[in-house]
Amino acid sequence: MSSSGLAFVYAGGFRINTPCQFVNIVSGVYTPVLAKHSKHFSLEDSLAVDVDRMQRNLRPLKQQVEQWRAMQLSTAAAKLLIYQAFIEEESGFPKHLARRVHKLYFQPVHEEFQPRTMWSLSNAFTSAFKELEPIPQYKATAKLAEFLQAVRSF
Repeated sequence: MSSSGLAFVYAGGFRINTPCQFVNIVSGVYTPVLAKHSKHFSLEDSLAVDVDRMQRNLRPLKQQVEQWRAMQLSTAAAKLLIYQAFIEEESGFPKHLARRVHKLYFQPVHEEFQPRTMWSLSNAFTSAFKELEPIPQYKATAKLAEFLQAVRSF
């Protein structure tokens, strides 16, 4: 427990030090556990409730992934989205990664990303972002979700 009374929690292999870290991993499922003056506080019980809540809140994420896997993209549409992300939009994506995203989408490393879908494009972006330092990678990934959510259909 920290001096501020906020319990540090391990979730899904990530050490969560601040509320904002977990909110951006899985939006809307993290509530700080304040137990500074709680004599009968049970971290185990609290985590069990929160894990259950997280599992219920992952349903919309699973549906989004399924929609993206079903959303076919033409070559022109994929190129346009990459262009918009790095050139037209003021998204803040590092422009030097545009070619890397293009390569990862059109020549994927993993067979499961061979289909020309929104899911494969999302993977190309996130794979390219892994080349960034941790904080820029985190920021770019957070912006990517917003950018791709704005895309309804191509």
